Order: sequence, then structure tokens, then C-alpha cells
Amino acid sequence: MPFLPFSSTQRRLIPSVLLVLGSLVLAPLTSLAAEEPLHPWITRPPKSPEPANYITNLRDGDRIQTPYVLKFGLSQYGLAGISDEVPRTGHHHLLINQDLPLDFTKPLPFTANYVHFGKGQMETVLTLKPGTYTLRMLLADHKHIPLFIYSPKITVTVTAFHPEVKPASLITPGVSILTPRDGETVSNPMLIRLHGSGLNISHEKIKANDAGHFRLLFRSERGATETIELKRGQTEAWLRPPSGSYDVQAQFVQNASGKVTQRTAEQSVTVR
Repeated sequence: MPFLPFSSTQRRLIPSVLLVLGSLVLAPLTSLAAEEPLHPWITRPPKSPEPANYITNLRDGDRIQTPYVLKFGLSQYGLAGISDEVPRTGHHHLLINQDLPLDFTKPLPFTANYVHFGKGQMETVLTLKPGTYTLRMLLADHKHIPLFIYSPKITVTVTAFHPEVKPASLITPGVSILTPRDGETVSNPMLIRLHGSGLNISHEKIKANDAGHFRLLFRSERGATETIELKRGQTEAWLRPPSGSYDVQAQFVQNASGKVTQRTAEQSVTVR
């Protein structure tokens, strides 16, 4: 008879113990999934990349004139204003001529080289004087403690500064669809990237009057409309809609009132 290290009574208890342990392991996943039912079209990205933020309209080595509207995005995470702690969210910071902090347990400083966007902004106007600069985006939580979510460092050259241009004149509140382009044919799963100009994108738990989230409307050839709420502060989503042609619109919805204050024109996309 093989050696058994437990008594018969202990062996009878093993299934119950394993069940309890399994519940403890699965509990965080269950509660996270239960935070908000996902739309059936929302799917995991190919290869499930790690969360990242990025600059959408500048590349390493670019030459620009200022004032310049710098735009940035975020994947696999959500934006939220700093008024409340919300899991799996953060807010952007622009590091100018700065390396990543050596200590990721301390809040980021408030200096001209660490630009904070604590309301959930997705853009800023650069007013840098002529010269060469390094730029990098870094995400941090509601206490400004950095997360391990950042963009590659890029180097740009400012060739001219135009003091007569008022930075505020370059910002017009509105939403836009960055990808896919109007009339484009895409394969499943499709990536849709959104941008908010002059807007504060936040998880639905942030009820500030100027905070809101993105909503997507997909209208099929038959006229049926599918509504996809990105209430966790997402600025992009991987979707797997049924094959066909759609008219797509993005909206900005205020968290406090549920009112739609900005929307794009409809654009066409074909999914194969």
C-alpha cells in the first residue's frame, strides 16, 4: 500500500480546502471582471501586449515649429483624473529632457520638465524655444507615483518659435478617430484609437463636471446600431465585430450627466 501522508479524515477535507484556495485565487479576477460587463465585441489584443503610452503625432528625429499641439495615447489601461483612486487607471506626464525616475515609489515633481495632466488630458501645446529636446510620456497614479508604463524617449528639434501664436487658439474641443481611417478596410480584430482635444478623459467613477468617457456607435448596413461604452477611461479598444460595412461615430459623454457634448462625423469602415 502506498504511503499517504494524511489521515483518512484529512484526505476527506482536501477537496474542500482546494475549493476555498481556488476561490481565493479567482476572487480578484472575478471582481475585476465584474466591475463592468464588457461589450461582446471587445476582445484581447493580438499577443496581449503590456500597457503602454505613446506620442501619436511625433517621431524620433522630427523637426517642428512651436507652438505645437502634442498628442498622446494609452493602451491596455484607462485614464482618470486625480480626484479619486481608480484601479488600472492613471494620468499622463510629459518628461522634457528628463530620464525616467530612479525611484518609482516617490511622486513625480512639479517642474517645467515634468508636465502633469491630472485631469485626464490627451494633449498639450509645446512652447519650447528653438533647440533640441528629448520627450517621453510616463503614466502615474492619482498620487503622482509613476507606474511602469511609459513611452520610448524621442529627440525632436524645434526650428522656430512663433510668439504671436496664442497656444489656446490651437485647441478646439472635439473628438476624433485616429484609426481606422475613413473608408478603410480592416481585418478582425480591429484596433480603434480615439483622441480628445480640449477634453478630460476619465473612468466613469470620476464625476467632475468636465470629465467624461468615449462612446462608440457602429451602424451596420441594415441600420442596426451597436453602442460600445468605454467607461474605464480607455482611449483605444480592440474589437471583433461581425464582417460587413459600418458607419462609425465616436462621442464624448460627460460622466456626471450622461450628456453627449462632442461627436465625430460618421465615417465608413469595412470589416472582413
